[in-house]
Amino acid sequence: MPTTPIHTDTFTLLARDGYRLGAVRYRAAGTAKGNLIVAGATGVQQRFYRRFAEHAAGLGFNVLTLDYRGIGQSRPASLKGFAMSYLDWAYQDLAAAVDLLREEPLPLYWVGHSFGGHAIGLLPNHDALTACYSLGSGAGWSGWMAPAEAWKTRLLWTFVLPALVAAKGYMAWSVLGMGDDLPLGVYQDWKRWCAFPHYYFDDPQMAHVVPLYASVRTPCVFATSVDDPWAPPRSCDAFVKAYRQAPLTRLDLQPRPGSPAIGHMGYFRADAQPLWDNILAWLQRAGATAAAREAAPTPVSA
Repeated sequence: MPTTPIHTDTFTLLARDGYRLGAVRYRAAGTAKGNLIVAGATGVQQRFYRRFAEHAAGLGFNVLTLDYRGIGQSRPASLKGFAMSYLDWAYQDLAAAVDLLREEPLPLYWVGHSFGGHAIGLLPNHDALTACYSLGSGAGWSGWMAPAEAWKTRLLWTFVLPALVAAKGYMAWSVLGMGDDLPLGVYQDWKRWCAFPHYYFDDPQMAHVVPLYASVRTPCVFATSVDDPWAPPRSCDAFVKAYRQAPLTRLDLQPRPGSPAIGHMGYFRADAQPLWDNILAWLQRAGATAAAREAAPTPVSA
């Protein structure tokens, strides 16, 4: 683990529609190798990714984390009556992070967790990304899960969460100890999409996203743990096939002998540093490949 003190800047990032987002920049130790956006999971605050961000900064990456609208430092005074779409997190919030960093003369990398891997194909400016590495991104359908987890998930969507939403006016996920509370619009979208084997790609209301994903040509790695209860390998396979024109690598991660299960959140546990080093090394190699390709002379036709 790098021991150089990491300088951080907490600031307000304006989303594309002007919504004020809480964000943090971690400044690279030494000469920066690139900029890196950490796109978090649904209901997970940016502070969860602090250790990874500090590690990456210690190895020479400028890192940006943010809280999506409705959660963490981007939560309004009350979630009740707070109107938004789940897609705003990509279209407005993460797109603004890309806008901010794409102007800097450094390669722009992306590390996504769960929704953060979904969001790549929704970005209106994904062409600015040099390379992407995502963890635990799956289709969300309970049929891809192990039987016990599938039963629990169906129970949540059918009985528990509708009752909580009816009582609170938003998805009070924190009551269950499962994550940050979520706006009503996120709950409604998420519940509908999780009913389909291929998530929103099977939703007639979402037909417009299919060509968006097909337009992605950024090199991507999608890795998921074999013990991830929410995004097991076949769930990941069902989702990522939408990135049909991107140079894409799929990896199934095995927990190390003697280590705890990885699950859905262990990708960013403190003991995951060997995985972080692999991620950052791959991104840097992908960046070098992209730079070499851009520097290559254009063939002159006879």
